[in-house]
Amino acid sequence: MARGTVVSLFDCLLDVDDPRLPGNGMRYDFREMLVMMIAATLSDCDTVEEMADWARMRESWLRRFLLLKNGIPSEDTFLRLLQILDPKQFADCFRRWMGGMVTGLGRMLAIDGKTARGSAAGGESPLHLVSAFATDLGVALGQEKVADKSNEITAIPELLKALYLRGILVSIDAMGCQKAIARQITAKGGDYLLAVKGNQSSLRESIELAFIDRHESTETHEQLEKSHGRLVIQIARVLPAKKVVNSTDWPKGKTIARIDSLRMESGKSPVSETERRYYISSRELDAAELWHAVRAHWGVENRLHWILDVVFGEDASPMRKDNAPQNLSLLKKIALNLIHTTCPGKAKVSLRIKRKRAAWDDDIRMGMLGIHPR
Repeated sequence: MARGTVVSLFDCLLDVDDPRLPGNGMRYDFREMLVMMIAATLSDCDTVEEMADWARMRESWLRRFLLLKNGIPSEDTFLRLLQILDPKQFADCFRRWMGGMVTGLGRMLAIDGKTARGSAAGGESPLHLVSAFATDLGVALGQEKVADKSNEITAIPELLKALYLRGILVSIDAMGCQKAIARQITAKGGDYLLAVKGNQSSLRESIELAFIDRHESTETHEQLEKSHGRLVIQIARVLPAKKVVNSTDWPKGKTIARIDSLRMESGKSPVSETERRYYISSRELDAAELWHAVRAHWGVENRLHWILDVVFGEDASPMRKDNAPQNLSLLKKIALNLIHTTCPGKAKVSLRIKRKRAAWDDDIRMGMLGIHPR
């Protein structure tokens, strides 16, 4: 994904090939079906059954901008299309659409994985996707499937290949703390912020010792938060990475960091729980900047993954066969991005209500989709 001219979502769909065999079940226009599924997902439909029923109920509205030569497809027809649709091409379309908006996507990108638990069947592993999330704007930029019997280490580089990274800080949890990934990010003009755990034992040990040996010279930032009846004190400390990490292994390494989290019941003492985490970054960050970047990274959990599960019902989806789970997840991300980037009206309402408004009001839905009647 590169910076470029803003391109509409529906123009990007023209680059997706129809996977159906000619003359075999092609009564319905391929791209019209994609548009119907996107509009239905935006309009509070989480399953293929709901999409088909919604399209039947909104047929007169759909005919304002679609031909619908043979009417509305059945639930089974929508399902078959999701199963055979090339998820790589669909994801490329998604990234091209978002790439046209990259100038407004901010300065930080979080990479994190999520499992669609409902997609497991017959002893097979559930679908696991690694997603890229623009933390400033709250939108997804892409996704990559983790191959069966593999892990995120193989999927993250494939996702990074397709993303524009120049000038962007890319944060990844410990699974992505790999030398090759750090080199890939810096080679594309970005900076990395990687959590360091046991999978990089020598690096972790070097950072631990540096904070013990140079404890008095660390720059510190403290943050106090109240959450669910508890007080959480977070203390971020940073040191220059020079002479601590090998610059050949960790290119442009400039900052190492430690964050201590101290939790206690509100109004009580002593501390009931402690946690210590270590980080390495190719960007020179002070303690406050480091803390805000780490906090922004974990926003992917409640601003993307939680929303996909609770608002879009992703975790509960029983869809399992072929490419359907992967393509359905991308449909939900498209709808989420449409809501976040269009924001109709000035009222501060929940994302769930915004989605319902798209279902209730034809004009709101039309505005979110950015389409015009024929």
